[in-house]
Amino acid sequence: MTNYVMLNNDEHKDLRINTSHSIEMGDGVNFAMTFPFEFRNAQAHYPIFFQKNTETGRFYPVALFGFEPNENLFLNDQGWGAAYIPAMIRRQPFLIGFQADESEPGTKKAVVTIDIDNPRVGKESGEAMFMDHGGTSEYLQEVTQNLELIHQAHEHSDNYISTLLENDLLEQFSLNIDLEDGSAHQLLGFYTINEERLQKLSAEVLASFNDQGFLMPSYMVLASHSCLRGLVDLKNQSLR
Repeated sequence: MTNYVMLNNDEHKDLRINTSHSIEMGDGVNFAMTFPFEFRNAQAHYPIFFQKNTETGRFYPVALFGFEPNENLFLNDQGWGAAYIPAMIRRQPFLIGFQADESEPGTKKAVVTIDIDNPRVGKESGEAMFMDHGGTSEYLQEVTQNLELIHQAHEHSDNYISTLLENDLLEQFSLNIDLEDGSAHQLLGFYTINEERLQKLSAEVLASFNDQGFLMPSYMVLASHSCLRGLVDLKNQSLR
């Protein structure tokens, strides 16, 4: 269970954040939401696909970490074994929240909230959020910048998905994975970009994609598929 509260330097001045990565810290997940702005970095390490929310019907992009629920093949004794960690993983245990803006009645402003029940939160060790004199630490400033980037990226990502759907570019796929120990896995429930349809888009549509910042991310998604081989290798290593 999560317990998000608005962060403030009076109640939380003594709290510290454990920034290590492990199952105990909540990193045992087999995928995480990602955003077009980070596809260039993410595609070097993770296969990028799309999932469909069964309740809302909305699609969202994800970076894949494993083939089974709660399986993160990038976790090892040293932490997270990839040079780039997606923004939605790095933002933990923080989240953007909203509260009434007293200066503009009827509107809300974005604030930083923290899940005080998250295993990363404690008082013994970790990154301090506030300085002794009351100012914010460099760590918290970086966290805030990351949260602002995520907040802004949601709208761009939604527009990107809508454009892919309008041009019939998303397709469901399945993948059979045979492992060294003789076992097999089937990757189901994910969508990807139809490369042939993407290449056949008119020059006008391609120009529109490029102007909106949608073209490069689309090719980054396709390029990321080469990371499946590396993910299978990590899975085989975990079985030895």
